Amino acid sequence: MVPNDILREKLRALPTQLRKVIVGQDNAVAIVAERLQHGELGLTGKSRLKAGFLFLGPTGVGKTELTIQFTHELFGSGKLVRLDMSEYQTRESLALLLGTSRADPGRIAEGYDECNGAGTILFDEIEKAHPLVLDVLLQLFDAARLTAGGNRVLDFSPWYAVATSNIGAQRMMALRKSKYETMERLVRQDAQRELRPELFARVTTVVFSRLDYGIQCQVAEVLVEKELVQQRERGHGLTRNDRVLDVIIKRGYDERLGARPMRDAAELLIRNALTSDLLKGGDGTGQLTADSCGLKLKLQSQEGAQSL
Repeated sequence: MVPNDILREKLRALPTQLRKVIVGQDNAVAIVAERLQHGELGLTGKSRLKAGFLFLGPTGVGKTELTIQFTHELFGSGKLVRLDMSEYQTRESLALLLGTSRADPGRIAEGYDECNGAGTILFDEIEKAHPLVLDVLLQLFDAARLTAGGNRVLDFSPWYAVATSNIGAQRMMALRKSKYETMERLVRQDAQRELRPELFARVTTVVFSRLDYGIQCQVAEVLVEKELVQQRERGHGLTRNDRVLDVIIKRGYDERLGARPMRDAAELLIRNALTSDLLKGGDGTGQLTADSCGLKLKLQSQEGAQSL
C-alpha cells in the first residue's frame, strides 16, 4: 500500500511522539515503532496480526503505558482491549475468555466488538495464564483468528497484540551496572526457560530497562505536566514552581516499583492541593509549590506567588 500524506507524516512522527511519554526506554520504543510502521504500511502477512509483541521487564517501566500510547496514536481512544491473565488461571476461565454461545460471547469477543474490529489486545502477565488459555493466545498470535462462543470466527489481522511479563525482573534489578545488551540477553534467557517456546517464534520480544533515579526524575516531570494539563482542561488555571518536582520525586521514587508510585504521588499531591483550595472557597487557580515541611503541595494565588 502507498501511504497518503497524513499517514506518512503520522508514522514518521510516531517514534518521537512515543518517546515524549515513554521516558528511558529508547531501545524499546525504537523496536516497537519500527514494527508499527510495518503494520500500518501493510507490509506484514495478510493472515497475521499487524504485529505481535512480548514485553519483558519489571513493573512500572512502561510496558503497559507504551501499549496504551501507541494504540491511541494509531487508532484513537477506546481501541484497547486489556485482559489481566491473573483472572484466567484455571481451566474454567477459558469459557470466560471465549464464551459459550452467541448470548455469552466471552471477554475477547466483547472487546473485539467494542473496538469495531480493529485495535490492540493486551494480555497482562501472560505467565499466569492457564495452559489452555495460553493455547488460545498462541493461536491468535500465529493465525490472527479465534473461534468465540457460538462458533463465531474473529479476524484479528487488522489488530496488534501485546503480551507482558515480569519474568526476569529480579535479575534485572540485580544488574544495576550491567550494559543493556547483557541485561537483555539474560532476561530473554529467563523468559525462554519459563514460557512456551512456541510463543517466541510468533512475537517480537522487547526487553524494557530498569528505571534508575535519573530516569525517574524525568518521568516525574512528564507525569506532573500530564496532570496539570488534565486539570487545566477542567478549568483550573494551574502553574508550578521548581519545588513541586522535588516534592513529587521525594514522595514517589521507588527503585523496585518504577514509575507507578511516581504517578500516584503526582496525581495525589496535585489533587490534594487543588481540593484544599476549592474547599476553602478558592477557584483552583494559582501556582503550586511545596508546603513548609516539603512533603505536600499547596496552591497559592497568583498575587501570593509573585510576591515570593
